[in-house]
Amino acid sequence: MAAVQPALHRALARVVAVRPEEARALLWSFAYFFCLLAGYYVLRPLRDEMGIAGGVRNLQWLFTATFLVMLAAVPVFGAVVARLPRKRFVPLVYHFFVANIAVFWILLTLDVEKVLVARVFFVWISVFNLFAVSVFWSFMADLWDSESGKRLFGFIAAGGSAGALLGPAVTVALAVPLGPVNLLVVAALLLELAVLCAHRLESTAPRAGDAQAGATKPAEEGAIGGGWLSGIALLLKSPYLGGIALWVSLLSLAGTFLYFQQASIVAAASDDPAVRTRIFATIDLAIGIVTILVQFLATGRLIARFGVGAAAAALPLVFALGFLALAFSPALFVVIAFQAAQRATNFALSNPAREVLFTVVAREEKYKAKNVIDIVVFRGADAGSGWLFAALRGAGIELAPISLATVPVAALWLALALALGRSQERRARDPVRAVNLQD
Repeated sequence: MAAVQPALHRALARVVAVRPEEARALLWSFAYFFCLLAGYYVLRPLRDEMGIAGGVRNLQWLFTATFLVMLAAVPVFGAVVARLPRKRFVPLVYHFFVANIAVFWILLTLDVEKVLVARVFFVWISVFNLFAVSVFWSFMADLWDSESGKRLFGFIAAGGSAGALLGPAVTVALAVPLGPVNLLVVAALLLELAVLCAHRLESTAPRAGDAQAGATKPAEEGAIGGGWLSGIALLLKSPYLGGIALWVSLLSLAGTFLYFQQASIVAAASDDPAVRTRIFATIDLAIGIVTILVQFLATGRLIARFGVGAAAAALPLVFALGFLALAFSPALFVVIAFQAAQRATNFALSNPAREVLFTVVAREEKYKAKNVIDIVVFRGADAGSGWLFAALRGAGIELAPISLATVPVAALWLALALALGRSQERRARDPVRAVNLQD
């Protein structure tokens, strides 16, 4: 085994700046995110198709319902996190979602209230995605510090991108022979594999004293404690966390406007559900290929070279350029290219950078305040943005002017990203002072 570890490190060191004692934990982190997003991306095209099946004009209602479910779920999650150690509540979250998938499989197989179940599934998968991914990145921010996060989060995110590549490929290959409903079983198996990876990560992560200085933080596995609503209080009293929440809100607004435009343009392009599902899966497949190449080859180096702020600012820059292009040509090929560019940039650069922002906050903030930001703030902004888009369309405003009006919003978002990057660097240099000042 002693010979295996150096060989493993040498192989990984060719693509990522990993230290020998980090290699096994890095690979389990990669595999954990791979299985998690592979399961989600098996389901994602079904969600997009069910969103259309429920009616494009009803999407704002579905986004609002998602937000309300989030409001109910966050206090429950906060209570679980406060009372259970990490090695117990992380598997519990994923086992719960697997049980949900089993219920949907039964209802869809029996063809019970097809339209209603489609709408509930759309809401559920939106909740599942944010909870599952938020728990994952909270775990990563708990395990790795700021310096190691800059080096390794791009590679870890590549695990998710590889899963995001496999998921739509499975959907494209098996949607017809298995039937879309039976893909739920595949997704459930992948989630259970993610639980196995999380368990192995707990046992292989370097502990204090095992690693070189700065490699990882001590593995803190006990219950976090605190109140079930303390995440909201932590968010309200910290300008730094408030800035992250605003960044996420602007991401949600821009992403929702693009998603609604995509739904309208794809719905106009075809009335065949199978064709629409293939379009959505093809978009996901193209994004996965581009993203994984960037994450493996460039993310860690780019974040280390230019900083967290610049990496987080890359996404609003893409949105500004994309909405400008969409304003002049609201066509299917433009929206597909725009989606591919913004999601590749998000997964390859801006999302790993945003997760590094949480490596310099207290442990309770990593799980509770981060959960509020990722779920309540994000979905609340989704709901508000959905109604805003519907109001603009109801007022007779066409897609092109809406796109043009979003460009200056993206510019403000870019400036915020750069400011957050500067604040993160200050906290990383002097974490005690930064926390005391609530920077």
